[in-house]
Amino acid sequence: MAKKLWGTRFGKKTNALTDKFTSSISFDQRLAKYDILGSIAHVKMLGKQKIIPLKDSQQIVKGLNALLKDVISGKFKFDPGAEDIHSNIQELLVKKIGEPAHKLHTARSRNDQVALDIKMYLKSEIADLVEYISQLQKSILKLARVNSKVVIPGYTHLQVAQPVLLSHHLLSYIEGLERDKERILDAKARIDSMPLGACAFSGTGLPIDREFVRKELDFKTVTANSIDSVSDRDFILEVLAQLTILSVHLSRIAEDLILWSTKEFNFIDIDFSFCTGSSIMPHKKNPDILELIRGSVGKIHGDLSSVMILMKGLPSSYNRDLQMDKPPLFDAVDTMKDILEILVALFQNIVIEKEAIAGKVQDESLFSVDIVEYLIKKGVSYRKAHDIVGKIVRDCLDKGKKISSLSDTELKRYSDKLDPDVRDILNAWASVSRKLSIGSTNPAFVAKQIDRWGKKLN
Repeated sequence: MAKKLWGTRFGKKTNALTDKFTSSISFDQRLAKYDILGSIAHVKMLGKQKIIPLKDSQQIVKGLNALLKDVISGKFKFDPGAEDIHSNIQELLVKKIGEPAHKLHTARSRNDQVALDIKMYLKSEIADLVEYISQLQKSILKLARVNSKVVIPGYTHLQVAQPVLLSHHLLSYIEGLERDKERILDAKARIDSMPLGACAFSGTGLPIDREFVRKELDFKTVTANSIDSVSDRDFILEVLAQLTILSVHLSRIAEDLILWSTKEFNFIDIDFSFCTGSSIMPHKKNPDILELIRGSVGKIHGDLSSVMILMKGLPSSYNRDLQMDKPPLFDAVDTMKDILEILVALFQNIVIEKEAIAGKVQDESLFSVDIVEYLIKKGVSYRKAHDIVGKIVRDCLDKGKKISSLSDTELKRYSDKLDPDVRDILNAWASVSRKLSIGSTNPAFVAKQIDRWGKKLN
């Protein structure tokens, strides 16, 4: 078992139950790379400032680089009996270079050390998450571009509403995902403040150079208050909050795809490689991957709640409760990366059921608003136009009769403004093409949006 960094003051060994309960090496070992990089910058500063002999600083850096190489290659020996990753690295460094290793922790506490490690970890993970989101956007955009002429029935309240381009619907996903990227990157801006030098919580009387360490570790600023530096985890809460919002978007996308893959909708076919079968019903092809994505979102919401509750009752300065911020953070990041990676591949293998969709947009109830707007353009008030079309729907569509089958005389019974050319708008392509408002489902507007996103994402 690694030697405790604080053990000298204690007159007896801690109970084995205490050791087991307080150990964090099982989860904070993933911070090893960042812990070593932070230590290298710190000990270089100690040598530069002559706080420790330059020779010792150089020897420690050499030993840390050897340990870093082991971490990167997977040869690093994690000690399951160590209290935490900091103790594990310290013990291995002592074995590697001897006495100089004991000077590494000069002008530093595990309190500011772990805050640094988590911030470095998050800066790296945020870059990966943003790239994953961009890859998903590209995968969705490709599907939109290839199917830019497909018109689907749009829904509100899960009831047939109006025709929209499939590509327009898919672009709505990309818009939401872009805001998710912006939120995550915005959180990164507040993470980019270097806490090392706060020590336990009050700073140090030794002549350290925090600006040197900041530059070495590529942080934008140094933290301004030593108590705040070690005691707040709002930057973790912010990332978890952004991941929670992102997870909601992904859950809703998954729900759309699940609905669209049913026989009732039959808009898409999900590749067999992303489905499973039934142990009792041989015919089943279930979208279990999407269902598990939808279900996994609950974990991410729970991770946010876990840290939020953890933080809410803590007094200022460092408290050991903060050790428990890492498992939910790591879980949320890992879960999100898994979900994004799967969705990227899943979208690349979706087949659009164009023939089935074409049959569904024959439903003339989709064009009721188009008839209302046709009448408005002829001078009929909105309220009266709505009533006229309501009567047509009641007399025709509710009874299984098509509006397009009405004779000229029958049309005139509802309004003298209804001329034979009203039939020309009773088709899906005409409907989407009549839209004039910016941001609408008009094919010309959607084509421009596809081009814009293609340029932006590349």
